[in-house]
Amino acid sequence: MNRRLWHRITGLLTPAWLLLTLIAVLIHRFIPVAPWLMVHLLFLGAVSTAILVWSQHFADTLLRHPAPGGRASLAARLGAHTVGAVLVITGIVGGWWPLVLAGGILVGANALAHALLLFRQSRGALPARFAPLVRYYIAAGIALAIGVALGVLMARTDIDGDPFERMFIAHIGLNLLGWVGLTVIGTVALLWPTVLHARVQTTRASNRGTLPLFLAGLAVLGLGLLIDQRLVAAAGVLLYLVGLGLVLVEAVRLARQSPAVTFAGWSLGAALAWFFACVLGFGLLVAFAPSWVLAADRLEQLVPVFAVGFAAQILLGALSHLLPVVLGGGPRVSKATARELERGGLFRAIVVNVGLILYLLPVPSLVKVTLSLLVVGTLASFLVLMTRALRQNRRLRGATDATPSGRASASPQVAPAPPRRTGATITAVGALLLAVTLGIALDPAAAGIASGGASVGAASGDVEPTGHTTTVDVEMIDTRFSPDSIEVPVGDTLVINLTNADDMVHNLVLATGAVSGSIAPGAGLAFDAGVVGADVEGWCSIAGHKLLGMVFTIVAVGSGGADPAAGDEPLAMDHGPAAAAAGVAPSAADDLDLMREPDADFVARDPVLESAGAETVHTLTMRVEDVETEVSPGVTQTLWTFNGTAPGPTLHGKVGDVFDITFVNDGSIQHSIDFHAGALAPDRPMRSINPGESLTYRFTATRSGIWLYHCSTMPMSVHIANGMFGAVIIDPPGLTAVDREYVLVQSELYLGAQGGEADADKVAAQFPDLVVFNGSANQYGARPLTAKVGEKVRIWVLDAGPNVGSSFHIVGGQFDTVYKEGDYLLRDGGSTGTGGAQVLDLAVAQGGFVELTFPEAGNYPFVSHVMSDAEKGARGIVRVAP
Repeated sequence: MNRRLWHRITGLLTPAWLLLTLIAVLIHRFIPVAPWLMVHLLFLGAVSTAILVWSQHFADTLLRHPAPGGRASLAARLGAHTVGAVLVITGIVGGWWPLVLAGGILVGANALAHALLLFRQSRGALPARFAPLVRYYIAAGIALAIGVALGVLMARTDIDGDPFERMFIAHIGLNLLGWVGLTVIGTVALLWPTVLHARVQTTRASNRGTLPLFLAGLAVLGLGLLIDQRLVAAAGVLLYLVGLGLVLVEAVRLARQSPAVTFAGWSLGAALAWFFACVLGFGLLVAFAPSWVLAADRLEQLVPVFAVGFAAQILLGALSHLLPVVLGGGPRVSKATARELERGGLFRAIVVNVGLILYLLPVPSLVKVTLSLLVVGTLASFLVLMTRALRQNRRLRGATDATPSGRASASPQVAPAPPRRTGATITAVGALLLAVTLGIALDPAAAGIASGGASVGAASGDVEPTGHTTTVDVEMIDTRFSPDSIEVPVGDTLVINLTNADDMVHNLVLATGAVSGSIAPGAGLAFDAGVVGADVEGWCSIAGHKLLGMVFTIVAVGSGGADPAAGDEPLAMDHGPAAAAAGVAPSAADDLDLMREPDADFVARDPVLESAGAETVHTLTMRVEDVETEVSPGVTQTLWTFNGTAPGPTLHGKVGDVFDITFVNDGSIQHSIDFHAGALAPDRPMRSINPGESLTYRFTATRSGIWLYHCSTMPMSVHIANGMFGAVIIDPPGLTAVDREYVLVQSELYLGAQGGEADADKVAAQFPDLVVFNGSANQYGARPLTAKVGEKVRIWVLDAGPNVGSSFHIVGGQFDTVYKEGDYLLRDGGSTGTGGAQVLDLAVAQGGFVELTFPEAGNYPFVSHVMSDAEKGARGIVRVAP
C-alpha cells in the first residue's frame, strides 16, 4: 500500500467519528444517555483515533527509527481500538454489559500495546533532541488503559454515593488529563512552533523534568481519590497545573514572537487556553465543592467545555495543518489544499470561542440553544472543508501527473485567497449577535423584555405624578424577595432593579398587571412599575413560588389608604397575559361536565403493564416537557410531564436490576426527579436543575413493589399536582403469571385557567377539582379495560397524590390476592382458602396490586371508594366478555 493511500484510509477514521458525533448532537434529544454518547463519540472515537495515528507518526519522525511491525502494526491497533470503541458505545446505549466488558478490555489492552510498542521503538532509536517527547505518548497510553478500566467498572458496579463519584472523577482525570492532555502536551512542543513558522527549540515539554511533574500530579490525584481526601486530590491537580503552566509560558512566548495567522494557529492557541482553564476548573471543583457528589456533578458539567473548547479545537487545528502535509503533491498542491481548509478560518475561530464564552454566561435557555447550534454548525463545517480539500488535492495531483514529465501546469487552479480579517471579524460578530437575538426573540420574557408602561395608570390611582423617580434594589434569593416590602412616595415613578441571586428562574408580577418577565439565575433587569398611587401587592408567578412565600409589597407613603383597584381587583376588564399572570383568568373548573362523553377519536392511556423483559440494565431518558393535555372532555391544562405524559412512563423490572436514567429538563422552570424505588443519597441525583440542563440518575432496585417517582422541586405539591409523577414496578420474586396485567395511577388535578397550570392555592387548600386514574377523568368509563370470564387479572394501583388517598374497589368483584407496600396481605384466599378482600386502601405514595377472577360476563365498575373522589372522575369499567 503506497504512502498516499495509507494516509487517506487512516485519515478517514477520525472524520467518520466526527460525523457520528455531529449526528448524535443533532438528534440527542431522542437518544438514551445522549450526553454520555456525544462525549464518548468525540473522545473515545475521534480524538483517540487521531491520537493513535498522530502519536505514531510523530514518534517515527522524532526517533528516526521504524516502529515494530510498521504500518501493519498500526493498522491492527487502529482496528482493535475502533472495534473496542464500537462495542463499548453499543453496549452502553443498549444496556448490554458483555459488550461493554469486551469493548473495554479491547480498548484498554490496545492502549497498553500502543505504549509498549512506542517504548520498544524508543529503546532502539539513536539519541535525538526531541526523543523524550515520545515518553508523553507512552504515559498517555497507560493512563487510558487505567481510565477505561475504571469506566467499565462504573458501568457495572453497584457502588453508589461517594465511592462511585470518586471513581468517576478518576476516570475523567486519567482520560482527559492523562490520555488526551499528555498526548497534546507532547505534540504541541513541535506542532505549535511549526504552525507559527517559528524556530523549533528545546521546550519545557521535551525537558526531562516536566513529564515527572505531570505524572506526579496524576498519581497524587488518584491517591487523594483513593483515600477519600479532596485536598490531596486537589494538590495533584495543582502539580499538573504547574507543569502545564511551564509549557504554556513558552507557547505564549512563541506566539508573541510569531503571531498566529492561520486557522490552525488560532484554533490550537485557543484550545490550549481552554485546556488551562478546564484544568484549573477541575482543581477548584475538587478542592472547594461541598462533597464528592457535588464535585462530580459540576465536573460532569465541565466536560462539554473541555470537549468543545479544548478537544474539538485541538483536533481540527491539528488536522488543518497536518492534512496538506500528509497528502503531499508538492508545494503548489499543498498550498491549494491548505487554502480549502483555511476558508473562513478567522470567522470560525471567533464564532466557536466567543460563542462558547457567551454560552457559559447566565443567558436564557433558548439563547443557549441558538448559540450551541451556531457553534456546532461552525465546527461541523470542517467536514465540508476537508471534503473540498481532498477533492482539490486529488484534482491538482491528477493535473500534475497529466502534464509532460509530471510537471505542474503553468496555471494551476487554486482556491481564492482568504478574506480580509476585518470582514471576517465583522461577519463573526454579526452571526453571534443574530444567534443571541434569535434566542431572545423566541422567549423575550426569559430575557426580561416586558413592558411596564401599561401599568402606569392602574398603579397611579389617578394621582398627580410628581415627576420624580424612586429607584430601589430588590434581590430574589432563597425563593424570597429581599427586601419584601418597600416604601414609595405617592406620585413617584417606581423603578425596581431586580437581581436574581437564586438558582432558579423568578419573576415579579404586580397586582396592577405589570409583569417583569422571567429572570434567569444570575441575571437582572430594571423593572418600570409605573406611577405609584396606592399600596400594591406583588408576587412571583412561577407556579408554587407564591405559595412558598415569594410575595412583595409596595407601600405608598402619603396615600389615604390602599386603592382597591390596585389590590384585589386588578385589571378586571383585561383578559390578556398580564391579567392571567395576576390570577384573574376564569378557572377551567367552570367548564367541567363529568357526564360528557369524550370525542370519537379520543384514545385513553394504555393501562396494560408491559413485561419487565430479560434485560438487567434499563436505560431511559426522562425528559421534562410542558404539554397542553385534555384532562376531561373539553378541559385542558398545561402539564409538566415526564416524556410528554402524566403520569410519566411506567418502568418495570426485577429485584437486582439497574436503572440508568438520563433526566433532561426541557421545561420552562426548574425541576427534579426522585425515584422511591432506589435507595441512595439524594444530594446529587435528586437535585433541581434549570431548563436546558440534564443529570444522570442511577439506582439498583433492591426491593420489590410499586414505587412512586415524582418531581421533588419545591413546592413539591404543585409539581406533582401539575403532572410530574409516575410508577416503577419491581416484580416480587416468584410472582405468578396472570392472563392480564394492568397499572392504574391515581392522582388529583387542581384546575387553573383553560390551558393553564395547576392552581397553587387550590393545591394548598387540598381541594381537588378532579381525581383521576392515569391522568384523565373517567377515561376508562368511555374506553374500558377488558377481560374474559375465568381469566386471572392483576391490577397494580399507585396513589401519586399529592394530597388524597385511595380505596380501590371493583364493583361486583372480590379480590383473592392483595399485595400492599412490599408484602401480601392476602394470597390465593389466605390461610382458609376462602378469604377475600373488597378494597385496596392506599395512603398517598403507597401502592400494591390486587388479583381477581370475574365469574360472569358484564361491566364491572372500578372506583376509589372515597365516593366523592369517584364522583370527581376516579372511576372506570372492566368489560368482561364470555
